Amino acid sequence: MTDNVRTTAQITALEQLMPPVHGADERVDWAAAEAVWGTRFPADFVAFMARYGAGRINAEASILVPLPTAGPRWDPADMVEETGNARLAWEQEGGAAVFAADPEHILAWGVTAGDDILCWHTSDPDPDRWPVLVCGRHTAEPFTLYPYGMAEFLHRLFSDEFDVNPVSLTFWDGGPLSFVHWREAQRRWQAGRNPETGEPDPYAGEFTG
Repeated sequence: MTDNVRTTAQITALEQLMPPVHGADERVDWAAAEAVWGTRFPADFVAFMARYGAGRINAEASILVPLPTAGPRWDPADMVEETGNARLAWEQEGGAAVFAADPEHILAWGVTAGDDILCWHTSDPDPDRWPVLVCGRHTAEPFTLYPYGMAEFLHRLFSDEFDVNPVSLTFWDGGPLSFVHWREAQRRWQAGRNPETGEPDPYAGEFTG
């Protein structure tokens, strides 16, 4: 199976569990992102950004934008801030005692409402071989490596294939998951609707910060 076919299959499998109905092409400037981070990105992440973009899953987890981005009402969560948080947690909470890793090889791509940070361990020169590193808040271990890329990790997570939950909460329920792109969420809020469900919300649109 070629890398392109494998990536397509991974995203297609993920779509069966999490329809990209409210996703959108993030239109990432990959040259700019690669210049900032000094690396290419995994093919499955590039494909995810084109199919889903950045946004929230079941209102309990977020996929991050690769670079800080200004939003019409609030800025979406980005890799820069959460990577800094993950590297600081690694240093302060004894990540090196779990396995040897340079904090500079930690790159965040997602977060959960349980304060977990979902990352890659980027020491391999081939981004498509980067394993997922979970910096957990209330997990069995504070730092755990999983030998999967981002898309496969999410698919296994949503399919309940882990004996021990890799994250601090269960934000999927066995049915189709809801993904909402961050721009769609903000449009809903500005229209007086709940950003996650799209239902009328009397509190939506009230704050200005």
